[in-house]
Amino acid sequence: MTDRNQDIRPQDKPTKAAVRRAELIEAARDLYEEKGLSKTSVQDIADRVGVTRSLFYHYFKDKDELTLAVLDSLVAEYIEALSFWDAERQEGQIDDALLSVVKLLRVGLFENSSLHAALTSKENSALYLEFVNRVTHHIATHMIEHTVADYRKLHEVRIEHLYETFYVLVLGVIGYLRNHPDADDAVIADVIAQTLYIDRP
Repeated sequence: MTDRNQDIRPQDKPTKAAVRRAELIEAARDLYEEKGLSKTSVQDIADRVGVTRSLFYHYFKDKDELTLAVLDSLVAEYIEALSFWDAERQEGQIDDALLSVVKLLRVGLFENSSLHAALTSKENSALYLEFVNRVTHHIATHMIEHTVADYRKLHEVRIEHLYETFYVLVLGVIGYLRNHPDADDAVIADVIAQTLYIDRP
């Protein structure tokens, strides 16, 4: 007789290397908040974790690669918040969902922290563009796989090229909010609804 539980395995524990890599990312993120991105050195990060500078290079080829990993951690947190927003949406409450997702964009991408401020400075403009492109890709993918899938159960989806539409829309909203931080959330929600042909009660 076979054991029905034989395929149930405990969740794999992260390897020592994965733990150390995560520690370096967290240390870099903390130091970027405390000292600023440009004033934080590889040695600062290694010292914070308690490893040698040479061991740092076992995990990351340079500070830029580590900084991209920090960006990925920011993106992951934002997508987690977006997943929570998705789970909390109420069927038929389209205006509420639109307004709350605009607020989520503002908080997630423009929150008042020294790391976000460093990302938006001229010296880090390439890094900021990389962050925006990464988060836009993940938002577009998430919306299609979850939000649009739910919407499609009750409504006709009248747009083609969904990924491209969401990508351009999110990128446009981010750019608009950066240049017009006082824009009314209701106006942004209207633009999103019109672009996506969302049926509103």
